[in-house]
Amino acid sequence: MNIPNTFRPLLAICLTAGTICGFVFSSSLWGSELVQTIEDSKPSIVGVGTVQKTRSPQINFLGTGFVLDDGLHIVTNAHVVPEVLDTANQESHIVITGKGKEPELRSATIAAIDKEHDLALLRISGTPLPAMQLGDASKVREGQSLIFTGFPIGMILGFYPVTHRAMISSITPIILPAHNSRQLNARMISQLQKPAYAVFQLDGTAYPGSSGSPLYDPETGLVYGVINMVFIKGKKEAALSNPSGITYAIPANYIHELLKRK
Repeated sequence: MNIPNTFRPLLAICLTAGTICGFVFSSSLWGSELVQTIEDSKPSIVGVGTVQKTRSPQINFLGTGFVLDDGLHIVTNAHVVPEVLDTANQESHIVITGKGKEPELRSATIAAIDKEHDLALLRISGTPLPAMQLGDASKVREGQSLIFTGFPIGMILGFYPVTHRAMISSITPIILPAHNSRQLNARMISQLQKPAYAVFQLDGTAYPGSSGSPLYDPETGLVYGVINMVFIKGKKEAALSNPSGITYAIPANYIHELLKRK
């Protein structure tokens, strides 16, 4: 993959939660279908984090997820879900639903993890939520326009999902070569030891908190991918102050295997 000199050096970072402003794009860009699709999809978009009553704040918002299957299963990124909880102080996984300044907290458990494809499946308590449907990611083509919805600013201003548009700029192997040995890190070396698989490169800008957001069709609402990382220029703080506009998503076809493990 050719990357302009102005974008070097680049680092791939996971989009865990942070503070940054996002923008909702006008529905006039794609017409009434987009308005209806976003309206139908928002009840399926949730926050993912942990809760601990002795902590301040009690809720630790970590990323985005979306509802699938029977309405009680949530897909997000594996890097969003903590591997270790402070069980001694009763820290537990939660999924955040609803809208506005009084979101609903649902207790959650890990149903399955696929670290190779950075995917996690959670099971929540309570009544089922509206579920999104998976599309065939193998049919996605470069130049196709999609949208993704998540929480780029977390819960700073209340619990309001934000939608961005993105074009499939490229379908490229997830292993990205470093330009020199100084740019190699433990994560890159680990990736080189695994079989490469294709991911979607997008021209949309995702921010911290967008990890786990569904990448879906603006007309049908079918999910084709899961937002999981963004390229940045220089240090990781640049993801907030100077985003590159290059985002990556894991194809949704890998979710099928994840659902079989529940």
